[in-house]
Amino acid sequence: MSRSRTERLVNLVICLLSTRRFLTAAQIAATVPGYEHDPDDAREHEAFQRKFERDKAELRELGVPLETGTASAFDAEPGYRIARREYALPDIPLKPDEAAAVGIAARLWQHAGLAAAASSGLAKLRAAGVDVDPQATLGLEPMVTVDPAFAPLTAAARDRREVRFDYRVPDQDAPTRRRLQPWGVVCWRGRWYVVGHDLDRDAARCFRLSRVVGQVRATGPTGAYQPPVGVDLISHVARWSGSPEHAGRATVLVTPGRAAGLRRWAVSVTTGPAADRLILPYSDPEQLAGHLVGYGPEVRVLEPPEVRDAVIQRLKEIAARHDSMAVTR
Repeated sequence: MSRSRTERLVNLVICLLSTRRFLTAAQIAATVPGYEHDPDDAREHEAFQRKFERDKAELRELGVPLETGTASAFDAEPGYRIARREYALPDIPLKPDEAAAVGIAARLWQHAGLAAAASSGLAKLRAAGVDVDPQATLGLEPMVTVDPAFAPLTAAARDRREVRFDYRVPDQDAPTRRRLQPWGVVCWRGRWYVVGHDLDRDAARCFRLSRVVGQVRATGPTGAYQPPVGVDLISHVARWSGSPEHAGRATVLVTPGRAAGLRRWAVSVTTGPAADRLILPYSDPEQLAGHLVGYGPEVRVLEPPEVRDAVIQRLKEIAARHDSMAVTR
């Protein structure tokens, strides 16, 4: 299944889960990204109908309980929705490593751009007067994208295109230019790394994404190289990063009922009327800050100062990038 079709099916599920009403095909076409067409153009409308019929069949084959019906006896055109009770899963207990895998998948979903398209579709539903229940969707907590290098590097690794970027290391004042043939992007101990062949050093290297400065630019044609057969990206990162530093403890306040991932990670949780106090182990304040800012206003750092300062710096960088993007638009 192509990525565009996968995105369309995910957004269709989100759309149909977010309302209790039956939505007509016309409402779905005006709401879900991927169904855009001119309804007055017979050829375009016929193509939409074929696409929609294939997608409905695909969802039903996947076990999605797609219902057909009308909101009232006066509706001439049937609509569609997903039966929530049949679609909902029972509580699934996860081990710590399984919960970590789900968290990584959620971040990948966010980076893949599906969340933006889904949010746009829900906004269109609200504008059309459809009652939307935001709690009825996938239940993922909103995450702030803190590594803008993620998307271009994963795309370059997929397309086998060389890239160049500026990279900052702690013991140098100014970033240096790097040219890389990326083999893949992996997560190791809560940090994202790109592994590949460094063209200037003619050797395998890995780079932490949070230290990439500015834009990542793809150069050259698609399919310009092939990674080594059977390469183990995690092993490359593990050898490069070395042993973790001595673990510290950070105290944070969390909104009741939020930040489930942090609660599983915490070594101590004290509940309170306005906020819960969590004690989190960490080895790198920058790494912890990058994780905490993803929870937005739901989390506030009390101590130590190095973690609080790292969070403030991350937020300033995010605000600066947002401002620069707004200016370029």
